[in-house]
Amino acid sequence: MNKSDKIFGICEHVDIPELGIHGVLAKIDTGAYSGALHCSKIEECKRESDGKNILRFTPSDNHSHSMELSRYARSYVRSSTGHRVKRYLFDTDIVIKEVTYRIRIGLSNRSDMNYEILVGRRFLRENNILVDARINQEFDVDKEKKS
Repeated sequence: MNKSDKIFGICEHVDIPELGIHGVLAKIDTGAYSGALHCSKIEECKRESDGKNILRFTPSDNHSHSMELSRYARSYVRSSTGHRVKRYLFDTDIVIKEVTYRIRIGLSNRSDMNYEILVGRRFLRENNILVDARINQEFDVDKEKKS
């Protein structure tokens, strides 16, 4: 790994192989503590075969690709609007700049946000990654909205 692998831009293309997500533009957000992944149909339920609690969801509105997780955590976080909301979290691999990292990411409906995936400062800190807002600024749709 060279030094430039440890410097991310304001946005980066990411893969989350476990979920079949490839080449999605993620917002690298030092203002957000944790990461988030846009999902729909998020529901906690019991698996019929053994009665074990599972989390069922559809990542990135890919309606043909529903997922189930048996290993996950529940947490309460403050949303971007300031409300306290329940968030389901799980650990998975994320590939950024051809390097695979472990990340704890929350599932939420981000349909009203500009980016399906948000990478927060906890991940950046844990992996000693710096953010240079000059890198990949051409992908920053937030900048265009504020101009």
